[in-house]
Amino acid sequence: MKLQHYIGGLENLEPSSFEKRVFVQPWEKRIFGIHVAMMALSNHLDAVKSVPTKFDSFWTWGHLRKGAEGMNPFDYFKYRYYEKWLGGISGFFLESGYISAGELNTRTGLYLTDINASLPEVQNSAIDAQVVEYLRTGDSPACHTAVQPKFKVGDMVTVRNPPPVDHCKLPGYLRTKKGIVDEVYEGAYNYYFPTGDGIGDPMPIYNVVFNSHDIWGNLTEPNTKIYVQVFEAYLEDRNQ
Repeated sequence: MKLQHYIGGLENLEPSSFEKRVFVQPWEKRIFGIHVAMMALSNHLDAVKSVPTKFDSFWTWGHLRKGAEGMNPFDYFKYRYYEKWLGGISGFFLESGYISAGELNTRTGLYLTDINASLPEVQNSAIDAQVVEYLRTGDSPACHTAVQPKFKVGDMVTVRNPPPVDHCKLPGYLRTKKGIVDEVYEGAYNYYFPTGDGIGDPMPIYNVVFNSHDIWGNLTEPNTKIYVQVFEAYLEDRNQ
């Protein structure tokens, strides 16, 4: 992950926001709903093949995060949570040809002029049913494969230092740090798409425990442990 996505332990930053409300503004609910619908209608889901939708793209949580991680760091800090979602989703629809820049600007101008402007209402029972079914069943990353874990509980491991890529599932503050395998999760798990740093194919996931002082020095309290779920591709034998 790039710096703006792992600020834990960095000094001289402004206080973090502890907003506890899930949605602060009403429009945020609609952005969340659009993202959920996009995931439910993603073309990698078998059930979508019989759903009459014009959306024919691959969209997951990973794609949403990739869009956020691709933002200019200054913009990333400037915008609020769902503003980043809005930017990433809008950019995706533009790049994919679902809407033109002119259409987006016209519609944006309309709502900026009149916040009470009516939104389009299109009902389709088949699409509604697919979204509800997706919310009920999800899209599990668990895979049925014969892949065996390289490490076991109690093994000492070192976190690799993979090259920077557009999207990464490794918290940056763990790079090169040493920890101990606390739990080996049963089975293997894939990721939505290859990230370029070893993640994508089915592999084991481990819960690794780190001494917080090995990560942040004496900035943390004594006897504090950090537990992180880590893909196997990011780990190597501590003695290597």
